[in-house]
Amino acid sequence: MARTAVSYTALTPNGHTSDVAGTTIDSTLVTNGVVINGVDPERTVLRVANTAAGAKNVTVKTGTGPQSWMAGQGDLVVSVAASTGKEFVGPFTSAHFQQRGSQLYIDFESGFTGTITVFKLPKAY
Repeated sequence: MARTAVSYTALTPNGHTSDVAGTTIDSTLVTNGVVINGVDPERTVLRVANTAAGAKNVTVKTGTGPQSWMAGQGDLVVSVAASTGKEFVGPFTSAHFQQRGSQLYIDFESGFTGTITVFKLPKAY
């Protein structure tokens, strides 16, 4: 199955960004996983909220691209607390997590419900 693309929410330098609802984590996202296209791993932060009754894991997959010289380091697995748990995950090292085609893959444990928001940090000036 094709992963579901989730777009960035850009953070504004020297400004503000209103709180966004994020993308709903439903059975499709749990089954297919998420892809972030055109990723800049070092400027990517995930906000993952869990509404399931139990703690659930979110997994950032190890990269397979030619730049992924740290690919043998394994996936990043983060537990998100039950019911109202919220975790910020990232930024990431491109040498570890970037997939071919400048993508980032995220998977969810079975039964995960909640939201995911992908933030892009602004470049330093």
